[in-house]
Amino acid sequence: MDHTIVHFEIPAKNIAKLKSFYEQLFAWKINKYPGSEMGNGMEYWLIETVPVDEKMAPIRQGVNGGMYPKQNPDDKPLNHFSVESVDEYVTKAKKLGGKIITPKTEVPNIGWWATIEDPEGNVFNILQPMMPQALEPAKTKSKKK
Repeated sequence: MDHTIVHFEIPAKNIAKLKSFYEQLFAWKINKYPGSEMGNGMEYWLIETVPVDEKMAPIRQGVNGGMYPKQNPDDKPLNHFSVESVDEYVTKAKKLGGKIITPKTEVPNIGWWATIEDPEGNVFNILQPMMPQALEPAKTKSKKK
C-alpha cells in the first residue's frame, strides 16, 4: 500500500459560502453526505475533485475530500494518509516523537482513523480502510486492437 493522501477535509464556518467558493473556483462537485448527522448532529459534505464510480472510488487519479462545520476557531484543513494498520502506525508515530491527538476511532462502513501531531506540530489523520481497494482509482479496461 502506498502511504499517500487519500482524503482531505476543509472546516467551514459557513458551508454554503465555502461550498460556492470551491464549486466556482475549481468546478468541484460538493454534496451533502446522506445520513451525515453522525450521531453528534454534525453534517458532512463530500467533495469530488475527480469523478467517482458507484462505489465512490475515484475513476482517475486524484483525491476527493469532505467539508464539515467548523467546531473550533483553530480548525484547519486536514489530510488523511492511507495505512495498513492504524494500531501499527500510532505506535510507530509515538516512537518517532509524534503525539496522538485522537486515538483509533471507527467510521462505520469506511474504516478506522487516528489523528497524529508530528514533532513540529503539524496535524494529520491516518486511515485504515475496511476495503483498501476503495481508495485506489478504478482500473480502466484496455481495448484490444
